[in-house]
Amino acid sequence: MIRTRITIVAAALALTGCATATQSPIEPRVTTPAQVQALIPGAYDDNNIFAKIIRGEASAAKVYEDAEVVAFMDIAPVERGHVLVISKTSKARNLLEIDLADLDKIMAVARRVGQAQMKGLGANGFSIEQNNAYGQTVFHLHVHVIPRYRGQPWGEKGGPRQTVEQLTPDAERIKAQIPVN
Repeated sequence: MIRTRITIVAAALALTGCATATQSPIEPRVTTPAQVQALIPGAYDDNNIFAKIIRGEASAAKVYEDAEVVAFMDIAPVERGHVLVISKTSKARNLLEIDLADLDKIMAVARRVGQAQMKGLGANGFSIEQNNAYGQTVFHLHVHVIPRYRGQPWGEKGGPRQTVEQLTPDAERIKAQIPVN
């Protein structure tokens, strides 16, 4: 099992006071549901678009799916082949709420998707991004796996919306290259 440690988030937590100088930034003071709720108010919305994709009520160009995780093409991709990876079992809205075992599963799939983007689309590398409240438009924890191509400027905002039909050819190229492990 991959033990996920997100040092950028840990550093941000330390800078914002969520961890003290004597406390590891990996173990922030924000640990209870009430503390998370105070930072990011609201409740999980069972009708968000990702929940609908999980239930089969909304379509998506899927590149990977198992009993616990699904990965599909972003409809407003930053780059060609931009994929979102989500848990099918967790109702975490963000990184502060997810169980580490569920996060490990998401990150393991994100890694495999990145490898497949490089093989299937000819990407030179990939970025993994995740937002917590700020910048988040769907409050169901999701990880962006964004292929990076040599010579392309670093895109941060989504591009024009695309249909599932437009995204399917690249989804199939990625899916065909997903490593078994």
